[in-house]
Amino acid sequence: MANKMTQRDYYNAIIALATENGRDDLVDFCNGRIAVLDKKAENKKATKNQEANEELKEVIVEVLKTFEEPATVSEIMAKDTALSALSNQKVSAVLRLMIADEVVVKTTDKKKSLFALA
Repeated sequence: MANKMTQRDYYNAIIALATENGRDDLVDFCNGRIAVLDKKAENKKATKNQEANEELKEVIVEVLKTFEEPATVSEIMAKDTALSALSNQKVSAVLRLMIADEVVVKTTDKKKSLFALA
């Protein structure tokens, strides 16, 4: 599947074409629309779930500091009461977010996934 173009991509393409053809009015319009997109992006707030995940990330970091070796999700959950109240899938999902943020590294030993601080 090809990458979809965003509104910003379309406006930048129009700016390139309008610049070639000397249409400053179109360039000004597109720049104004891009400014509106930027303003929307900076006003975007985190959802309640995202805020809760940020708190869980902090807890997971503190738990991972206690391990000398990489640990499984179950071992991580067993170290903290807040994490043990959650499902294995929820903790795994938060760990996946932390891997994307390069806070945690994942290694695989046979069929076990092990996690450690980056």
